[in-house]
Amino acid sequence: MIRCEELFEILRKNYLTFFTGVPDSTFKGWMNFLASQHEKGLTNIIACSECEATAIASGYYLSTKRIGVVYMQNSGLGKCVNPLTSLCDREVYSIPVLLMIGWRGEPGHKDEPQHKKMGRITLPLLDTLEVPYEILPENITEAEETISRMRRLSENEKRPSAIIIKPGKLEEYSFASDLQRTHQLRREEAIREIVDSLDGTEAVISTTGKASRELFEYRILKGQSPRDFYTVGSMGCSPSIALAIALQKPEKKIIVLDGDGAALMQLGTMATIGNYSPKNLCHIILDNGSYESTGGQPTVSNTVDFEKVAIACGYKFAETVKTKVDLKNAMEKIKWDGGPKMLVVKVNKGSRENLGRPTTSPNDNKEEFIRHLES
Repeated sequence: MIRCEELFEILRKNYLTFFTGVPDSTFKGWMNFLASQHEKGLTNIIACSECEATAIASGYYLSTKRIGVVYMQNSGLGKCVNPLTSLCDREVYSIPVLLMIGWRGEPGHKDEPQHKKMGRITLPLLDTLEVPYEILPENITEAEETISRMRRLSENEKRPSAIIIKPGKLEEYSFASDLQRTHQLRREEAIREIVDSLDGTEAVISTTGKASRELFEYRILKGQSPRDFYTVGSMGCSPSIALAIALQKPEKKIIVLDGDGAALMQLGTMATIGNYSPKNLCHIILDNGSYESTGGQPTVSNTVDFEKVAIACGYKFAETVKTKVDLKNAMEKIKWDGGPKMLVVKVNKGSRENLGRPTTSPNDNKEEFIRHLES
């Protein structure tokens, strides 16, 4: 394994000190290292989407003539297709960036369903995009040679290049802020309170990650058949799914459980929801201020007032709560007609160590959800 401090020295020697992107669990240690370094001569801008990060790195090059590093999980590569084939492409502006891509779903390695397809097509997609790449070796000397080679290629040919990082190649790294607690509730406690306030006729769509896992396990704990739509992958898309369902099923209350990172990734969805204004939609954001699945790196939600954004976008009701009592009272309010409604629940980072994953397949989950919608 390569130590984060060693990787930083390699990048620094290559004048790669500007980083931006969306954190990835494949190199969680490196993400934690970046988040903890404030006086090491580097810049780290945690973006809301990989597309945005590519544009940020492009702006960095335009203003400094130096190459920026864009980090992402390979799932985010799809979001970068447009700027990679237009903004950065040699046939357009010819802007060099170095992509640092975590390889989930590598063929022959067990992974979650949402990573299989992208894992299989990651390298062919880079070939199609004409983005040269190399896989990061585990040997530190070879790793330095690889990074230097790809940096020189990007610089000399004025084009994007990529370093592919397999899981387990970089050592873990933790930092003290990961343990901070500032709110009364954890996400799982909030989800349980929300579920207990429902009458069972609602359709619930939950965002990718631990929120869906916690919701699934609570259904099992309550002896209920899991009938919610547990979004896997497709980060930020749950409210859009819920919007369409709400418009097609106006007689049914639609609840979407979102996360702050996911909501920020597709913030424009709020404008669409406000414009089409489904009265039966309630958008709940469980805001822990972090990308918890990748190690707890901060999102930018601490400077975002989701409540005001929702009202500005056309939501009819919005409220922020921080306690169990306030959450319980707010859940009573959202049962009224007159949506769309926004409820922001401030929660702490953290989850159970024994938190499992849904035991049903995504396709089985889909069919059960459809039956619930039709009932």
